[in-house]
Amino acid sequence: MDQPERDPDRTLRRQEASEAVTGLGWRYVLGQLRASLPAGSLAEAADLAGRVVAAGGPEAEGRLWIDLRRDQLVLSLQSPATPLVTPREVALARRISEVAGGLGPATGAGVGGAAQRSVQVIEVAIDAMDIPAVRPFWKAVLGYTDEPGRSGPEDALVDPVGQGPAVWFQQMDAPRPQRNRIHLDISVPHDEAQRRIQATLAAGGRLVYDAEAPAFWVLADPEGNEACITTWQGRDPPT
Repeated sequence: MDQPERDPDRTLRRQEASEAVTGLGWRYVLGQLRASLPAGSLAEAADLAGRVVAAGGPEAEGRLWIDLRRDQLVLSLQSPATPLVTPREVALARRISEVAGGLGPATGAGVGGAAQRSVQVIEVAIDAMDIPAVRPFWKAVLGYTDEPGRSGPEDALVDPVGQGPAVWFQQMDAPRPQRNRIHLDISVPHDEAQRRIQATLAAGGRLVYDAEAPAFWVLADPEGNEACITTWQGRDPPT
């Protein structure tokens, strides 16, 4: 039997969070626990969503996000106090996995069937010389808000209803007018990064930078527009 967590609100290290849900069908991606549940119809998906919420109980309030589609539910768990994961979210993942398994569909990483991609999280990164000057513009024009507990110029902006990708700002050291100033970060499960990179290279992309791997790899399309494949690995400070 698992020992009770002495501090259920402590922030888990990235590797700890990933290992805590290994084998449960959940994946740790960009500070969230994510999973998908297949459904045979919109009505079945709605019924399953209700049962998942019931399994989570009051603890799920503010921690569980559900994206309901006609053929699946995409589930996200994250602490409401900080954009990271605590033992409370891990405990919720376990409870939801138990209920989902009892209903028939098992939690899994695939979205839309085995032939489709796994769970992922998209961010938009904007290069800026003066982040405090440009951040309010993007906050207003997108209708976004600060991340919970984070409002500094270096912190990301998020969609308050969870529909759009987060936007973060990368400090530039000098103007670079010939370089694209906005790129996408695609955060994938750590053990799927190489497959995504190889598929991108096979599709005509090129590897621009990998010195920070496995935290991220910078790739570019044939015209030089960049995107980053990122994972949680290589980001925890040494113990």
